Amino acid sequence: MVISLVGMRFHVRVGILPHERVHPQPLEIDLSVTRSPDATDVLDYRALYELTAEHVSRDPLDYLEEVATQIADGAMALSGVSRARVAVRKPHVALDGPLAYAEIVVERPHA
Repeated sequence: MVISLVGMRFHVRVGILPHERVHPQPLEIDLSVTRSPDATDVLDYRALYELTAEHVSRDPLDYLEEVATQIADGAMALSGVSRARVAVRKPHVALDGPLAYAEIVVERPHA
């Protein structure tokens, strides 16, 4: 069984540039977890949202990679989770050309 929360939106200070450390900007996160076949308890998706919100509330955040890794590792620590996939998207990236967003994806299999 896979449980997914798609398009969670937060407004946080994220990035290493001076203006990114001061001005909050949107951050979008998808989290999917796979439950191991022998898991007998129920995983409340509110716990997944709370885990995600807790990690992004620690702003200012430096790198998207850190955010995705921390959320994936936290999800793997939940009972019955055998796999986690986290995608973190930042739509406002300071580049010289058009860009919809920068995205980091982290996947964790069960160790």
